[in-house]
Amino acid sequence: MAMYIVARRLSTGSTTSQFPASLRYGNWLRSYSTAFREERDTFGPINVPADKLWGAQTQRSLQNFDIGGERERMPEPIIRAFGTLKKCAAKVNMEYGLDPSIGKAIMQAAQEVAEGKLNDHFPLVVWQTGSGTQSNMNANEDLKRLGPINLIPETISEYFAIRVIANRAAEILGHKRGDKFVHPNDHVNRSQSSNDTFPTVMHIAAAMEINSRLIPKLKILHATLHSKSVEFQDIVKIGRTHTQDATPLTLGQEFSGYTTQVKYGIDRVMCTLPRMYQLAQGGTAVGTGLNTKKGFDVKIASAVAEETNLPFVTAENKFEALAAHDAFVETSGALNTVAASLMKIANDIRLLGSGPRCGLGELILPENEPGSSIMPGKVNPTQCEALTMVCAQVMGNHVAITVGGSNGHFELNVFKPMIASGLLHSLRLLGDASASFEKNCARGIQANRERISKLLHESLMLVTSLNPKIGYDNAAAVAKLAHKEGCTLKDAALKLGVLTSDEFENLVVPEKMIGPSN
Repeated sequence: MAMYIVARRLSTGSTTSQFPASLRYGNWLRSYSTAFREERDTFGPINVPADKLWGAQTQRSLQNFDIGGERERMPEPIIRAFGTLKKCAAKVNMEYGLDPSIGKAIMQAAQEVAEGKLNDHFPLVVWQTGSGTQSNMNANEDLKRLGPINLIPETISEYFAIRVIANRAAEILGHKRGDKFVHPNDHVNRSQSSNDTFPTVMHIAAAMEINSRLIPKLKILHATLHSKSVEFQDIVKIGRTHTQDATPLTLGQEFSGYTTQVKYGIDRVMCTLPRMYQLAQGGTAVGTGLNTKKGFDVKIASAVAEETNLPFVTAENKFEALAAHDAFVETSGALNTVAASLMKIANDIRLLGSGPRCGLGELILPENEPGSSIMPGKVNPTQCEALTMVCAQVMGNHVAITVGGSNGHFELNVFKPMIASGLLHSLRLLGDASASFEKNCARGIQANRERISKLLHESLMLVTSLNPKIGYDNAAAVAKLAHKEGCTLKDAALKLGVLTSDEFENLVVPEKMIGPSN
């Protein structure tokens, strides 16, 4: 590992002032022959860590795109999705003449990628180049079958996926890394282009994360909030609008609103899946399907569906699938709405739980950890704070995804890595934060019945129930007098002579104010 770090630092130029180029990229590294192997591209030789499956292009990308460090690596779901896709491509390509021995080795290697066993061999970050240098690196050697093309951002990541798989497949067949017995383009990337494979893995990764991570956790949160709405259904409390006192409702009714927000959020996300299940694979470079066989697109979508147990299909229109990522903008929009809902819910709960003595104090929240380094005994609503921060991040991701989605110039969108990373980040955060909030806050919420009752009966807005009897103007006069003199509504009504004591008692009954009258 130490040798790998040294190699990366040398490649990225972080020690330029200490080492001349010839030393950094040549003789100095060759002295560590047991730690590195030499790989070649059109720029010449470059030393690659011997224990890594990547090749020259990956090593140069580590040099050219040292942006953000390990935390900015391509998301793992994308890497795993590449494994799934390449496995399915090899399976289908064997039907179209790919040597079965090579095809099966590719499938085995790709399965290892899909299972996350080769994650250490995918070091590249999201922030990558658009053209130029990388085109020169790949035109003659690695993409010679397709002819020179300009690499777009996702090409780099996709290339490294096929290179890792090609090297691993060669190892499986008893050959050395780098000898191209299994060719990254002629075999692993057969009938494919980075322009259709990357959007395909974007959709596979997002759909799998939605189904396996986000939706199950939102459903658990929904169930917990629903149980609380039932538990609190007989607790009458004062409502609040504009943060000011309003008419009564039950705490259960209040929580039913939260429950329905989450329910609708789940529905919104699920409604995006039909577009997310459409795969670009088979469109190749610009959507026409050049260098594929008829039926390849349908077969590979079917293979992915079988592999993932999700209903993937070939995209209705490959030109749209390559040039635009409206499905991602749509899904991110649904996540943005979920974030807005959860922000509201978390804020309400922490405000209702404010106190314990000088706030609203209507809810008693679980106490999970000390809240202050200076104030003894203080406990804070940390789960609400964490959830609201996640929601803010998801909203920010949505802005970036929206900008990225709008940048599909002509036949290709060139913001794919950022769009994919942003959506997967949002999915992961919302899923994990929802689970944390449910486990460590929502399920343990208790109602402070005594405090709720006290605030209810002190509220001036109970006067609203007098409107049908004495009219709005008289009722307003009662409320203003009670507020001015600090007395009860009843005392104010009696002082103004608008009601008798019995009339007031019969009209002002909070339990009768939580729904329409008969």
